[in-house]
Amino acid sequence: MIELKGVGLTYSELPVLNDLSLRIEEGELVLLAGPTGSGKSSLLSVINGLAPQFTGGHLTGTVSIDGHHQHQTDTSDWSRLVATVMQSPIDSFVADVVEDEIAFGMETHGFAPEAMRQRVEEVLDLLGLADLRQRPISTLSGGQQQRVAIASALTLQPRVLLLDEPTSALDPTAADEVLSTVHRLVHDLGLTVIVAEHRIDRIIHYADRVLLLSSDAGPQLVNPQAAVRLFPTMPTLTQLAELAGSNESPLTVRDARKVVEPLRQLLDGHTPPLRLISSHQPHTIELHDVTIKRDRSVILSGISMECARGSITALMGRNGAGKSTLLHTLVGDHKPHAGRVAVDGKPPHDLHGAALVETVGLVPQQPSDLFLTDRVADECRMSDRLRSVPAGTTRALLALLSPAVEDTQHPRDLSEGQRLGLALAISLAGNPDVLLLDEPTRGLDSQGKARLIELLKSAARDGRTVVLATHDVELAAEVADNVVVLSEGEVVAAGPAHEVLTASTMFAPIATKVLAPLQWLTVNDVRRSLS
Repeated sequence: MIELKGVGLTYSELPVLNDLSLRIEEGELVLLAGPTGSGKSSLLSVINGLAPQFTGGHLTGTVSIDGHHQHQTDTSDWSRLVATVMQSPIDSFVADVVEDEIAFGMETHGFAPEAMRQRVEEVLDLLGLADLRQRPISTLSGGQQQRVAIASALTLQPRVLLLDEPTSALDPTAADEVLSTVHRLVHDLGLTVIVAEHRIDRIIHYADRVLLLSSDAGPQLVNPQAAVRLFPTMPTLTQLAELAGSNESPLTVRDARKVVEPLRQLLDGHTPPLRLISSHQPHTIELHDVTIKRDRSVILSGISMECARGSITALMGRNGAGKSTLLHTLVGDHKPHAGRVAVDGKPPHDLHGAALVETVGLVPQQPSDLFLTDRVADECRMSDRLRSVPAGTTRALLALLSPAVEDTQHPRDLSEGQRLGLALAISLAGNPDVLLLDEPTRGLDSQGKARLIELLKSAARDGRTVVLATHDVELAAEVADNVVVLSEGEVVAAGPAHEVLTASTMFAPIATKVLAPLQWLTVNDVRRSLS
């Protein structure tokens, strides 16, 4: 179905892909995995024809789909062979209403109205979107937007569907819905699908094969059971199986529970570690009965929470629950309509300039919102000047988070994970008392995530208060002292992380699901206890 022979892609003499040859069969779901910057998004751009025609660079080798050679096929015809859903579908939507967005691709290809109507009805039913057909896209949840993007791609009846980090911004339930939909398309329609994804545990049990980029042995196309032992960090399920003395490579929680009984017996009598902040620590963040409105709509209602100095608090909840609004309230972007907000004892909307930078730093959901220059090196130097820190401070932090980033690269040309690394470095450089992060692991590979975890723990040990809005259950389990769960703008659960996460079905981490009824949060907690 998909065949690449000797494919290489170079940008400004910097090779991104090098002599890549592979064949993917019809009806396969292939997981594309590798470190941030390893070329996953670039490979997808080569297959869908965007590189090098629209992204620049120099391409060598050949690409063919179903016997059609890319260099011999018109761009319009190629777009009907292969469809792509990007990381943030909301950025690529051109219509305001679901039905109009789904029909747009067919309009550009000159479909007859009768054919368009039939295709729209088919994909609405196929993806369970019929009830949303007249909804404004801006009112949809993240999972619903992803399904609309997939529906829009399917109207041209492509042979291949490419998905770039489709679950990176989704809550666990929405992510499962999207991946289940993709799995059904593979098995019901025989669609060939390639999914680039960092959160391996979510998707690997759906994959037929895994394409590993930037491994020591070069690109490898292997089965999932072999792949889990080739990743730089083995998935949690594999690590738990190893701790139980098993050589198996379980891909689902159900399979893992069958092999961890020896581990449960080893843990009998051990107490999971608790992360408790001293009650004598002052509260850096205080919200009392806070209400935020936007265009007459109540976004947050009656929010009360306190965060002690040196603590890490995870804000969790479905897409649209109000997590990002709460973070922007703490940085002073929203003034409460009712209630009181204080950061370091002061209302954040009264802080400006240097006082604001020294008090609170925010890494937004779109990291590129922080970028002001055309080169990474210039961005780092400007960050140092604006934050009055020694030259090289921001660049040193970036080297820890994203080692592969070059000084001469344009910040907006970086991969999703690399852009996040740069934004984190900019915010951390100012050494603020309060650090706010909105989906900080979006686009990060396992090694980048491990470095982020150490940075957050170090910031907390140094007395900084950290609040992160995240759908990454494993991150919350690893670093959070406290968890606050929001729904429809209200707090529905709050307390120590070990209580909130182990009591939740939606937000329970993998170790908790596998070892239940034992209440362990992470495989690292288990390993430390056993050692």
